[in-house]
Amino acid sequence: MKDGVNGVALGVFIFFFLLVTVLGFLAARWRKAENEHSLDEWGLGGRSFGTWITWFLLGGDLYTAYTFVAVPAAIYAAGASGFFAVPYTILVYPLIFTFLPRLWSVSHKHGYVTTSDFVRGRFGSKGLSLAVALTGILATMPYIALQLVGIQAVLDVMGVGGGENTNWFVKDLPLLIAFGVLAAYTYSSGLRAPALIAFVKDALIYIVIAVAIIYIPIKLGGFDDIFAKAGHAFSQVNPTTHKPRGALVSGEAQQWTYATLALGSALALFMYPHSITATLSSKSREVIRRNTTILPLYSLMLGLLALLGFMAIAAGVKVQNGQLAIPQLFEDMFPDWFTGIAFAAIGIGALVPAAIMSIAAANLFTRNIYKDFIKPEATPKQEAQVSKIVSLLVKVGALVFVLTMDKTVAINFQLLGGIWILQTFPALVGGLFTRWFHRWALLAGWAVGMVYGTLVAYGVPSPTNPGQKHFGGSAKEIPGIGEIGYIGLTAFVLNVLVTVVLTLVLKAVKAPEGVDETRPEDYTADAGDPGVQSELPPATAGAGH
Repeated sequence: MKDGVNGVALGVFIFFFLLVTVLGFLAARWRKAENEHSLDEWGLGGRSFGTWITWFLLGGDLYTAYTFVAVPAAIYAAGASGFFAVPYTILVYPLIFTFLPRLWSVSHKHGYVTTSDFVRGRFGSKGLSLAVALTGILATMPYIALQLVGIQAVLDVMGVGGGENTNWFVKDLPLLIAFGVLAAYTYSSGLRAPALIAFVKDALIYIVIAVAIIYIPIKLGGFDDIFAKAGHAFSQVNPTTHKPRGALVSGEAQQWTYATLALGSALALFMYPHSITATLSSKSREVIRRNTTILPLYSLMLGLLALLGFMAIAAGVKVQNGQLAIPQLFEDMFPDWFTGIAFAAIGIGALVPAAIMSIAAANLFTRNIYKDFIKPEATPKQEAQVSKIVSLLVKVGALVFVLTMDKTVAINFQLLGGIWILQTFPALVGGLFTRWFHRWALLAGWAVGMVYGTLVAYGVPSPTNPGQKHFGGSAKEIPGIGEIGYIGLTAFVLNVLVTVVLTLVLKAVKAPEGVDETRPEDYTADAGDPGVQSELPPATAGAGH
């Protein structure tokens, strides 16, 4: 690590940060609606985004600072097991092609803003809707925190804020400033801000990866040398665990873990509120279908990005916190001016999803807690105002997490969020295709999955940090099989079993099933279909058309 502040890199970083800040505030005037005081306008951008805007927004939403920092950091730390993120993004697109257009159609037909809105309307259950909303908020918090960790990793490597012994306020001041700017333009512009900034973010990321995948291997002697050095490093025995550091190719013992983590993560990805928020902002059903066919381009980028973990090893990068490995690689390998561009890509790669996530969590609170249980008569303007305030509180919670918790456990808490959010799959995706599941059975299955997943994850110690006895990973032995697998997927299977069995029991005793306000034709409706626009609530009718 270079001594002091990297002034050139910092200058370039600040330039791009100021650029996206200006764009964030200007976004309030971009496609401005006549009535901007509603969740449809502030929280969904007026449901007006076309194919390219939605593509950049979803890309900025899904491929985050976590992607840029944590995926190659996992490979830097343990090797091939970190590649699970590549196959799961390949699995996810055929999956979402089957259900996202249906969700868009029924949400557009009835003016649903969140997944909990749909669950309440489909099953006639505010309790089930509340469970989905709370899970979404809970799972999103560590995800936002991880974005702030990405910004902090860049600031640390640039030497901004001083060393570990610096006064906490001075040390964390740059992060506090970045947080303040993010909070301000999100409050002002809503979803339009990250939609506009996503263009800059993705352009920078593609440029940085294209340069890195060519330039760094040339400096390191080619991929043969990179893989040879990485393989040698992974074969070294860790004195703490008395096991090899990792593997260049996953062994047979890791295959169940790898496969279940990839599958479970694929099932969970579009259960997250921010993924749904970006989806519902599009202007037509066809936009969603087109996006599921072109989003795999990001998976190609992700595969190349993951290789940076091997390059960091070959370059001799030594860091105590694995989250710093890739920023440090960039500083060591690139000229200072291009290091600033790379750091800006990571920083902006954190701001875009953090903004969308905070909006999505705020929408859940407003529609499915505040309006359903606190103030049912809330006007669209009041909903928008409450959502703006809650989006600030959500970001404050994530900031507190970053400033008070050990940064090395950030990814484990995000994986815990994945365990939680996966438990909403039966209610959401199941509800899109069938009304057979009973609402009480879905609620019971959700509860079993949440409790099992949380308790088992609590009992997992860190494999590399002897002091961390809890939440040290997301894999544990699968009951009845004996193999090590993803806790979230095991919890999901239990969830489904409980849901199916209890549904049979509740139907046998003729328990009340609630009122379904949707109709079969709602799930294939498009923006231009007769009757779609007219059935939206007054605040949302015509939005974006």
